[in-house]
Amino acid sequence: MTLGTDIGFIKLILSHAAAVHGLPVKVEPVDLARIALKRLGLVGKGQQRDRRPTQDELDKLISHFDANPRQTAPIGQIIRFAVATAMRQEEICKVRWSDLEPRTRMLLIRDRKDPRNKNGNNQRIPLFAATGYDAWAIVEEQRAKRSNDDDRIFPFNHKSVGTAFRRGCGDLDIQDLHFHDLRHEGTSRLFEAGFTIEQVALVTGHKDWKMLRRYTHLKPETLHAIYAGKAA
Repeated sequence: MTLGTDIGFIKLILSHAAAVHGLPVKVEPVDLARIALKRLGLVGKGQQRDRRPTQDELDKLISHFDANPRQTAPIGQIIRFAVATAMRQEEICKVRWSDLEPRTRMLLIRDRKDPRNKNGNNQRIPLFAATGYDAWAIVEEQRAKRSNDDDRIFPFNHKSVGTAFRRGCGDLDIQDLHFHDLRHEGTSRLFEAGFTIEQVALVTGHKDWKMLRRYTHLKPETLHAIYAGKAA
């Protein structure tokens, strides 16, 4: 937890104490402390992560997991699905067959992470092949393995998926790659495919377009394809 976050919690507690309980406390000293800490360089904006996996790294990871007969969870498949949908690790392991719309190829994600709403933030997303991986085809692959005992499309513990992913990166000597970077990669690929911020948000679930803009680390060579698509 950063010092800036700690300062924010302290201010929240003091504000609650004054407003709700009527205690004689002031929040102004906290604001002054934050200003002083910023000038001393002790508090500032966190460094934005911009790590994107290369296609070679993705191919190696997928092949590594697909070739392991002892691997229970289809991590290679989950990696492809993560890039295809820009979904979070926990979301992937929660989505259900009963929330899938085969006719429209749409998937309902329930209670999607939102700092303003903890529950009820449901979102329908399209399952398509805009990022280089076909989300609908991956779901169809998983259908063949479906068990009626579990309504989840990927019935695995998301923490176990994360552990396996980290172990795979270690086995292949892939440095500084997190599973969440796959969401970042999927988001960036949507922009590289020519989608607008509003359209990408319909897939990623971002409510704040400024936050979404932070995820766009585009490869300049993709501008050729975007231009060609617009010209056509």
